[in-house]
Parts: sequence; structure tokens; C-alpha cells
Amino acid sequence: MSRFKLTEERPPGLDSPVTAKIIKYGARAQVAAFKATNGRIGSKWRVGAGFRKPVPTLLLEHVGRRSGRTFTTPLLYLADGEDLVIVASQGGLPKNPQWFHNLVANPDTVVHVRGERNRRVHARVATPEERATLWPRLVDLYADFAKYDAWTDREIPVVVLQPR
Repeated sequence: MSRFKLTEERPPGLDSPVTAKIIKYGARAQVAAFKATNGRIGSKWRVGAGFRKPVPTLLLEHVGRRSGRTFTTPLLYLADGEDLVIVASQGGLPKNPQWFHNLVANPDTVVHVRGERNRRVHARVATPEERATLWPRLVDLYADFAKYDAWTDREIPVVVLQPR
């Protein structure tokens, strides 16, 4: 299947160490606010394409495949029936995010969504057919996913979180 690519290039400032630190500490603040309020605060992403069209956010817990430590990462998600769908976009960087590799190694985990803590899920990478169906819905949910796709040569993984 040929993928449509925009000609836009990734802005260079997004790759800076300062931007990485801002994202890291912003994510920590979002996780703390989300947990403290059971998602009343921090459950909507209002940045980029989400400014005018806020996107639901969940907290993904994942176990480090090397360290064995538990990490919590805020991620945008699409509800698809009982499943939750997340995207390993990492803002269009050349490599997949660490949480993706951790989920592949340890797919049974928990997520927190607004009003519900510790939802037990099993993570799996969407099949090519599923991805082809889900990707347009994900771009409709958050238009910046199309930019991220244009900024990278890798196929951005789509992950399905199924109840367990």
C-alpha cells in the first residue's frame, strides 16, 4: 500500500534537548494532575490540532523491558468499541517511543481513563488491515498525526489495547 506523504519537514526546534525536557516535565505534571483528580484535569489534550478540538488522553502504565521499572505515559487515544487505540508517533521522530518497545515486551498492563483507574488491558500492534481502517479515524481525531507521518520514514505503529 502506498502511503500519502506531505512535503512538509519536521521543524528543527522539535528535536532539541530543551524541547525534550519541556515535554518530559510537562508529561510528569499531566500525570500528577490526572492521578490527583481521577482524570478531571489532564484527560484532554489541547495542544496543536487539539487546541480547537480537544482529544481524550489516557495514562498508560508500562514496565521497562530492561529496567523492570513501571513508567506512566500520557497518550492520546481513540475509543473503538471496548478497545482503546493509541499511536506510537513520538511527534514524527525517526524512532519509536520507549513505551512502544516496553509494551511489545510486556503487553499486559493497565491504563487510567477519566473516571476509571487501573483498567486492565492487553496491548497488541494493529494488523495492517486494522491500521488501514484506524489511521483515517486517528487523523480525524488528531490532525497532527498526519504531520508526524509526513515527518518520518518509519510507519508509525498503531496499538490496540484490548480489555483483559
